[in-house]
Amino acid sequence: MKRKAKPITLIILASLLAVIFIAPLLWMVSISFKDDVEAILPNLSFIPSNPTIDNYVNVLTGGDLNVPIMRWVFNSLFAGIATTVLVVVIDALAAYGLARLDIPFKKVIFAAIVGTMMIPSIVWFLPLYAQFSDWQLIDTYWALILPYTSGAFGVFLLYQFFAGFPKEIEEAAHLDGANKFQIFWMILLPSAKPALWTLAILTFMGVFNDFVWPLYATNSDEMRTLTAGIAIMTQGSYVSTPNKMMALSTIATIPVMLVFLIGQKSFVKAVTQAGIK
Repeated sequence: MKRKAKPITLIILASLLAVIFIAPLLWMVSISFKDDVEAILPNLSFIPSNPTIDNYVNVLTGGDLNVPIMRWVFNSLFAGIATTVLVVVIDALAAYGLARLDIPFKKVIFAAIVGTMMIPSIVWFLPLYAQFSDWQLIDTYWALILPYTSGAFGVFLLYQFFAGFPKEIEEAAHLDGANKFQIFWMILLPSAKPALWTLAILTFMGVFNDFVWPLYATNSDEMRTLTAGIAIMTQGSYVSTPNKMMALSTIATIPVMLVFLIGQKSFVKAVTQAGIK
């Protein structure tokens, strides 16, 4: 009986935690379907009395909000996708070089790269802003993409996979006439697919959800990202229309959820393999 009681207790605790984390999301979605009057009423009803999609129509078409929301969505998606592609390519090449090639002082280089992970990102904020300002890249797509490509996490993650790859397979491929790039492209990369997916998911989510850097790196409404735009809207008169704000926030969660659902299997596989190692 005691052995059965433990799993039941764990299930109950896990269910309670799930409710605690999901409740705010459900509340956000619920308010997004309420009309202007019901949205400001002090009730705790999760089910709208008169559900309406007018808030979503208003948000997607611009409506009376007078802000380029669809441009914000495009900016966020473009920055997220472009950054993800660059990060995966750059970090994969860097990790392969450090893990498999004979590079002088590569252990020192790897230690220095990993050491940068211990530095809080806020420390880089002012120097990075000054640098991009000198380059006249503020309020451009370059400012929304390049800062995220210098992270060390991807190099550290992929290094673990490449370093643990059997040398015998690489040597056999070399004997068959494959050069270093062919071994990297045709053998190592496919084996690291779960890690690549994990890096891609985490990178896209981080870039798409970030708002501190985009908030200061963009000056015009046309270059704002979705999260930065929402942050600015919460400081203005839009606070009086919580249903429209919740509709916009709900839309902002959809791309991240889709990306995670698409790469969920590879993400779990990468975590499992890392745990086994």
